[in-house]
Amino acid sequence: MTHKQHPIGTGFTAASTTADVLAGIELAGTNVIVTGGHAGLGLETTRALSEAGASVTVGSRDPDRAAVALAGIERVEVSRLDLLDPASIDAFVARYLDSGRPLHVLINNAGLPAPAELVQDARGYESQFATNHLGHFQLTLGLLPALRAARGARVVNVSSGAQRLSDIRWDDPHFTTGGYDPNLAYAQSKVANVLFAVELDRRWAQDGIHGYAVHPGIVAGTDLNSAVGEDALRAMGLIDESGRPIIDPHNGKKTPQQGASTSVFAATSPLLAEIGGVYLKDNDISPLEPLDEDPKPFDMTSDEMPAATVAPHAIDPKSAQRLWELSETLIKA
Repeated sequence: MTHKQHPIGTGFTAASTTADVLAGIELAGTNVIVTGGHAGLGLETTRALSEAGASVTVGSRDPDRAAVALAGIERVEVSRLDLLDPASIDAFVARYLDSGRPLHVLINNAGLPAPAELVQDARGYESQFATNHLGHFQLTLGLLPALRAARGARVVNVSSGAQRLSDIRWDDPHFTTGGYDPNLAYAQSKVANVLFAVELDRRWAQDGIHGYAVHPGIVAGTDLNSAVGEDALRAMGLIDESGRPIIDPHNGKKTPQQGASTSVFAATSPLLAEIGGVYLKDNDISPLEPLDEDPKPFDMTSDEMPAATVAPHAIDPKSAQRLWELSETLIKA
């Protein structure tokens, strides 16, 4: 399989911050949407892009809570968005399109913490797949007119190193036949983020729209990681005995500024102007790394961080096209 997963030598590293990757970049007149841009990595992403001059619309299930978190950040507005509710997604899209603004950058950042037991939405869809992938898929397709109007736009999907640990469960993506595993469900949703970016770029690059998937690293204190509890974070080596975050960016353990940097890099770097449909980590294109013959089961509470390089199944073009077609069917149901 030919692919574009070759590092390009950006000069940035795992320790680079949002300020580092934005140095010298002026975003005045740039319109950005960040889903979940009021908490965790999303908040740092919003703050960094605003400081560079961008106007940011934050999609949040709780606009009041988001407004409090975003107080003091310039050129930011909040619009209600529940990625588990198709009607809420359509309403968000309609409000944005009615504003007449082009959309230069869409960062599909929001994510659902893995529930211990199977949770389904009103359609019967598994909640992580429905939120992390299908909700963003519906949102992105709805915003296509605004992305085209930008005459050069980027869509950034926040993925995870967990993309290595599951392909799409093509025969049972919603765990309807039993055997629900929250870690497996999470991994499936994250590989979907990558495949979505690959196929989006293939379909929309001719319109000047490029797609990217990014691995931010692991940041103790985000909503997703805090959901597993302090004991689990300590077992993972993310916090010390006093509860303070352990920062080791070259082993994937980052500050919020380091964690958000790859999303910001994907959204803004001129180094990616002619490149899309790739998975990024540590502010560069990730190399492709085949899976181990006997991979260990994915366990979010393990103290062994899984490799974060991209796996072949996560960028497979046939799978990417198949997922797009499946997703179109599912959001129309």
